[in-house]
Amino acid sequence: MAEKSELLNVPAFADLPDDQIAWFISQSEELHLKAGDTYIREGDPADTMFVLLEGQLQARGEIGGETVVFSVKPGDVTGVLPFSRMKQFPLTARAVTDGRVLRFPASRFPNLVQKMPELTQRLVGLMSDRIRETTRLEQQRDRLASLGKLSAGLAHELNNPASAAKRATSQLRDVLKRIRDASHELGRRDLTAAQKSEIEKLETSFVQGDEVPRDALTISDLEEQIDSLLRSHGQTDLWQMAADLARKNVKPEALESLFATLEPDTARAALVRIAASVEIATLLNEIESATSRISDLVGAIKEYTYMDQSPLQNVDIVKSLETTLTILNHKLKRGVVVQRDYGSIPLLVNSFGSELNQVWTNLIDNAIDAMSGNGELRVRTYREDSCVVVEIADNGPGILPDVKPHIFEPFFTTKGVGEGTGLGLDTVQRIVRKHRGNIQVTSKPGDTRFQVRLPLAEALA
Repeated sequence: MAEKSELLNVPAFADLPDDQIAWFISQSEELHLKAGDTYIREGDPADTMFVLLEGQLQARGEIGGETVVFSVKPGDVTGVLPFSRMKQFPLTARAVTDGRVLRFPASRFPNLVQKMPELTQRLVGLMSDRIRETTRLEQQRDRLASLGKLSAGLAHELNNPASAAKRATSQLRDVLKRIRDASHELGRRDLTAAQKSEIEKLETSFVQGDEVPRDALTISDLEEQIDSLLRSHGQTDLWQMAADLARKNVKPEALESLFATLEPDTARAALVRIAASVEIATLLNEIESATSRISDLVGAIKEYTYMDQSPLQNVDIVKSLETTLTILNHKLKRGVVVQRDYGSIPLLVNSFGSELNQVWTNLIDNAIDAMSGNGELRVRTYREDSCVVVEIADNGPGILPDVKPHIFEPFFTTKGVGEGTGLGLDTVQRIVRKHRGNIQVTSKPGDTRFQVRLPLAEALA
């Protein structure tokens, strides 16, 4: 039989009057548990509160798709609590060691509220702590899920230029060998100053010439003309060179001077050297472009996370939006057209920049998902009195009228299992309110708009 002193050692019951403790014990059932016994099963009706007096228990189950495990020690109150909306137990709890618990039925909570108001108040506080912890776990999971999506996209975005740079450097080795061999061949020949000058002039003009983008048909025609010229001078195996020079927009008539001033074998060596130089210039441009893209992405990541910057600062809203669009480029380029309408004057908001980026990420990501990855994303900024308004809109099917009132509720989601936690818009609203702003939504088929209003930095207000 449980003693009053045992309950008084439970923090929730500390300092309560003896008559209230006695009443609680009289309304409870004492259970003796053996190690391994299950006293709560996931899915069972949530109809009991438990007070652990002796032993150790362990609860295990899934919350928001994540497996959670926590221990219950003597003095802990678990199970359903007064005013809780829990209908079923979400976890299964077992005894790790032999122990004793008091089992208080939820059907007697109305009497508990009347008889033990102080205990009721403490249990409500305990329930609030439990809700906050559950929400924290969900929000952490949501952030990790979002980070996982962004990481996967960024990995893909970084892999493309990295692969291009690696491929170009690999090709450079072969080209450098060709240019070395051709240079040795030319070095063995007794060339006049005029002949050397002609080779160098052509090489310089081709390397420095702007590469004009052309359609495939034009390039194919140019390739045939160059190949025909080479064959007319006995060079029947330089078709790959003809293709390379055609892509560089080299005109056949520019090559005629080589055959006019050089004998065939010397002209061939000069052509190989010139073509190799042209290819080296092209490969170097590819490497420069690829590494610049990597540098831009790394810079965008640093801007997005506000790495090495003060957490609270005046943030340029347009720059913040553009950084987010860069981070989400892997999703945008699949079929989303971005329409920008930015104010001409920079609009600054004193804010935690990384949190604002989280707002834009959630809103833009939701818009992309709503359009199934194909459609028009409209991003607009403008000033309204002492506020900046950021409008993110899409031309998707819209939000159903019966869904719209619930979209900012925690854990509400219209996505399938495993696709969303229902905390995206709840997080957005919390961050916006933290920055003393507000968010509104209007929606109809073909036009859904989220408008975020934030107070301008004092210098601009």
